[in-house]
Amino acid sequence: MQYYYGNQMPLRLLDEAEFWKHQEAEHTEVIREALNGLEPEYVQALKEWEQALTETHQQVVSYVETVNRMGYTFEELQEQVTELIKYCLDESLKFIDLCREIEANSAAAKDNPFAKTLLNHIIRESEYFVGIARIILYGHTPA
Repeated sequence: MQYYYGNQMPLRLLDEAEFWKHQEAEHTEVIREALNGLEPEYVQALKEWEQALTETHQQVVSYVETVNRMGYTFEELQEQVTELIKYCLDESLKFIDLCREIEANSAAAKDNPFAKTLLNHIIRESEYFVGIARIILYGHTPA
């Protein structure tokens, strides 16, 4: 991510969150469709995650629209955007935990090389967003 956006930085931060929340919501559907025989509790958990991630995505989009229409400056939105990014980070970490749980405990994934590859890919993508969010929030990626 480039940091030369100046007073447009809130939009850039929100753009990242918007993209990754949309990706994670889509990933819930990909997992449900790709893993034949996925246990009902994981199917249900993924449906609930899809709803939650979609709601977060919509909240981020709402912020983007507000910034675009109202012309707020970074200072005016900094605290709100920071809190939203913290929420997005925490949400992604929990989604990663669910993916790891499915990989470790689901019969549909445990001995299925494709499922492991898919889940690891999804985890890596969410971890990428986690890294971006940590840089945004803390200026570096904590060890």
